[in-house]
Amino acid sequence: EKYGFQAEVSKMLDIIINALYTNRNIFLREVISNASDALDKIRFLYLTNPKTPMNKDGEPPKMDIRIKVDKENRLLTISDGGIGMTKEELVNHLGSLGSSGTKNFVEKMKESNDASLIGQFGVGFYSVFLVADEVRVASKNDASDTQWVWKSKADGDFYIYEDPRGNSLGRGTEIEIEVKKDAEEFLDTDKLKEIATKYSEFIQFPIYLQTSKTEKVPKEKEETEKEAGDDEEAEVKDEGEDKEEKEEEMEEVTTYDWDLVNENKPIWQRKAEEITEEEYNSFYKAISKDYQDPLYKVHFSAEGEVEFRSILFIPKSTQTNQFDMNQQTQNNIRLYVRRVFITDDFKDLLPRYLGFVKGVVDSDDLPLNVSRELLQESRILKIIKKKLIRKALAMMKDLAEEDEAEEEEEEEVAEGEEKKETEPKEKKYGKFWEEFGRSIRLGLIEDGTNRSRLTKLLRYKTSKSKGEWSSLDAYEGRMLENQKEIYYIVGESVEKIKETPACEDAEKRGVEVIYMTDAIDEYVVGHLTDYNGHKLVNLVKEAPKIGEEDGEKAKKIETKRKEAYQPLVDWFKNVLGTKVTKVILTKRKTSSPMIVSSPQHGLTANMARIMKGQALGEKNMQMQEDVKRILELNYLNPIIDEINKRIKADAEDTQAKDTQA
Repeated sequence: EKYGFQAEVSKMLDIIINALYTNRNIFLREVISNASDALDKIRFLYLTNPKTPMNKDGEPPKMDIRIKVDKENRLLTISDGGIGMTKEELVNHLGSLGSSGTKNFVEKMKESNDASLIGQFGVGFYSVFLVADEVRVASKNDASDTQWVWKSKADGDFYIYEDPRGNSLGRGTEIEIEVKKDAEEFLDTDKLKEIATKYSEFIQFPIYLQTSKTEKVPKEKEETEKEAGDDEEAEVKDEGEDKEEKEEEMEEVTTYDWDLVNENKPIWQRKAEEITEEEYNSFYKAISKDYQDPLYKVHFSAEGEVEFRSILFIPKSTQTNQFDMNQQTQNNIRLYVRRVFITDDFKDLLPRYLGFVKGVVDSDDLPLNVSRELLQESRILKIIKKKLIRKALAMMKDLAEEDEAEEEEEEEVAEGEEKKETEPKEKKYGKFWEEFGRSIRLGLIEDGTNRSRLTKLLRYKTSKSKGEWSSLDAYEGRMLENQKEIYYIVGESVEKIKETPACEDAEKRGVEVIYMTDAIDEYVVGHLTDYNGHKLVNLVKEAPKIGEEDGEKAKKIETKRKEAYQPLVDWFKNVLGTKVTKVILTKRKTSSPMIVSSPQHGLTANMARIMKGQALGEKNMQMQEDVKRILELNYLNPIIDEINKRIKADAEDTQAKDTQA
């Protein structure tokens, strides 16, 4: 019987083939997914109403999915032992795009909790025409004694007829695809195995691919030849007992076998307490292609408005191209919908700064049969992204807290009477920070929503941390009684920071200094101005107030000092001219005669150095030339005292000018 497609399917097919699906590999994913749904449905129905259908050869249908290739006739066949379809269902479900099984199932399950729509075909089915000239769908449902065939070339019409082979399925569906000439790669079993493994590795039903092997075997002699040989046996022996037997005649024989494609099981569907560490490590290596075990992991289920399961991993080491701006996407999170792989090519599933996090996400709420571009606009995906970010940051917080708990335990043991010599445990969070600290700082700059969470993850070495990484909370706990600010210095290295007069001053005053040694730290402090009400102060900027006295007596002394040294200050201004914007008397406790600092809202020397080294350094030259400098004079230093004496005697003293130079 001939039927016409409803809802202008011919036009819709053109849209699907050319727009909705941009990757032709998708068709196999869709067909396997539909087969899995059909098997799921029959398993559900047989729980309450079991049956034992047989095909015409007396064989029961199998609860699996099978893929077979006929290269000679350019045929690709995918079959399953699922629910199957009646004639009416073939017409309704394959004749109109408005009957999307996935869409209807999701909507009606929410209304009535009815699983009757599992296994119906919809938009996803039509993706077969990406590779097909003609498609034939044979299907047998328990409700019908007849096996029916649906056939179409996607030309506006389709045909339904009784299968001339009879009941060859018993139950289920068989899709036979006549492959286009420009799609013959899909007749290659290696290619099919690659696609099926990538997209359907964790389908819960077995997927078998028929493979062939051709080998040479001895040719079997016919019975008549054997009898003739027996009559002549005595003569042959007499004539050629000492001769080597003739080589056996060989022939090529092709054998067929069914290879299981999806051996791995989705461990994210299991309870975390049932999974061993070895299983987690093996799974991580399989999805990440990393040779090392992960540093840390979290296995969770999200409930509420959107439900999904996920396992996230932190690798032990970073990728060399992690911050490559030309790399538009991070392929570290694999997205599944009902255990069917959708993509690992999402740009926005996790932000750039969390690009090192690897893992899987499996959602039952996302649509299966749409493109990556449409998924990116999905409201559900945006909710998943938000929860993933929060969970990833919580995972890092947990890792840090585990280290802190171990440290407290070690301190308690050390304070006890019995001290056992044990090798110190490697601090996991310290290792994490060394590898991915730059990513966390990048996140603090880019992700304002989660800035407070990211700030808790920051770690720096300080003047009192004894070479260990310290959090801002730990710094806060060590602050002096009247200390109101958090002090830091950004420089090329810890060694160079320690040599600065600013660090010397802080050390003499007993305050702790945070050492920031990464170029990105200059940008971090631009976005992190305070922590728990404590202002962050850069000690290389103009005369910070560290433990200064604010009384009237102190102010009078300072006023008199300024008056006494004003000639010296004026003299330096005249000599240096525009090289500095200001000359002041320093309050720093340092042995250096002079300190060059920066205005509170100006570029530091370290920032100017960083900008010069960047790719756009030449364009930033003018900005660097405009960098403001402040000269702080240490009036207690003998050199400054000598200059002061000389200029008082003679403002044009050449030796004084040579000394300041």
